[in-house]
Amino acid sequence: MKIRIARHTEHLQPLIDFYCGILGMEYLGGFTGHEGYDGVFIGLKSSDWHLEFTTSAELPAHTPDEDDLLVFYCDSEAILEVLKKRLEEHHISPVEPKNPYWKTHGVAYKDPDGFGVLLTVEKRQETKD
Repeated sequence: MKIRIARHTEHLQPLIDFYCGILGMEYLGGFTGHEGYDGVFIGLKSSDWHLEFTTSAELPAHTPDEDDLLVFYCDSEAILEVLKKRLEEHHISPVEPKNPYWKTHGVAYKDPDGFGVLLTVEKRQETKD
């Protein structure tokens, strides 16, 4: 199974700049004029997931809350530090995550749509309840 996380936006280019230019993901493709929608696919070519952002004449009606996060696991502390520096250079400051776990195990930011993005190197332990 593969996963695509899709979100409608009115900030298409700022999202491309954020996820590709700052966080180092890849522009995997895009489309224009597809039944009134334009969109892009962003991710890593070697992964079975990607983000899709679309735009159209209809504005998005969603509102992010503090628990809406995309969590990205960096391969090392050094990579996390590089990304934090890039975000700082673009005047993007960290925000305090609502979930106490992430306050200890990551650093959170907001993307151009206001949704949370959390960067971490901690490997999360999955538990069965």
